[in-house]
Amino acid sequence: MAENSTNVRVKLAKWGMRAAALGAGTVAPGLTAAWADERFRTPWRPHRSRTAEAVLARGQPRMLTLGGEEVAVWSWGEGPRVLLVHGWSGYGGQLTAFVDPLVAAGFSVVTYDAPGHGRSSGRTSSLPEMAEVVADVAKATGGPYAVVAHSLGAAATAVAMRDGLKVGRAVFVSPPADPRGGIQAFARAFGLTDGVWMRMEERIERRFSVRLKDLALPNFVPLLGQVPLHVFHDVGDREVPLVAGEAVARAWPGAKLTRTQGLGHHRILYAPEVVAPAVEFLTQGKPETTWPEVPMLASASGARAPLRLVRSAP
Repeated sequence: MAENSTNVRVKLAKWGMRAAALGAGTVAPGLTAAWADERFRTPWRPHRSRTAEAVLARGQPRMLTLGGEEVAVWSWGEGPRVLLVHGWSGYGGQLTAFVDPLVAAGFSVVTYDAPGHGRSSGRTSSLPEMAEVVADVAKATGGPYAVVAHSLGAAATAVAMRDGLKVGRAVFVSPPADPRGGIQAFARAFGLTDGVWMRMEERIERRFSVRLKDLALPNFVPLLGQVPLHVFHDVGDREVPLVAGEAVARAWPGAKLTRTQGLGHHRILYAPEVVAPAVEFLTQGKPETTWPEVPMLASASGARAPLRLVRSAP
């Protein structure tokens, strides 16, 4: 009952904001775009499951100072490193179903809460910033052999790879194909006019000196070389439609796509029919050389380097 009551309050608040946005978008589209931009870049922090918390409690915790934010990181096991990357409004614990199978297969595992998410500091985030954090955490923890990434975390991983992150294999679960689709879905949910959401896009592009179409995965993943990729996507995913995962797999040279049914956008992260073949896929290319231990750092202080995303020529 408490959960239902919370859902009702959330819906009522959303309807109220939708009504306000509809009116304000007509009278003051510029101010509405600024409000929408801020809200779009503000993730919410979901309830953390007890099962995930139990797995995190068995890991080695640490806090890394990255880009002025405190980032919560956990690690397990020994061997080639697998980085687990959560999606928007998610947290590292959402991928902990992969931890024990990966450790049993001889891997070490690292996951984290991105800034603005979970136990990490910060209030806002974005795809460019999430891509930065993927690369920063990877570097701070000794570099990954492979990545398992969910939803927007998969897009962030692909952008980080485009900008220099070295990965031997990747598993993407429910990946979006184009960040502009997320903006338009947000606009529909809040009843924003075309003029307002287009202004939102312009604000985001100016903020990060990037064209959003350059962050659409099908536009750049063919250039990532021959990194083996396995995509898992549910046919009934209501948050990121299956066509997005199909577009990513189609554009990525040699990628494999597995369609699931009845798992949606989040249950897919815990399903044995996803976790087991994903681990098997990563095991196929497992390096035989000795892998360095995960650095036991208290922090990785220092300012973050400027965004590596560069505006493309018109």
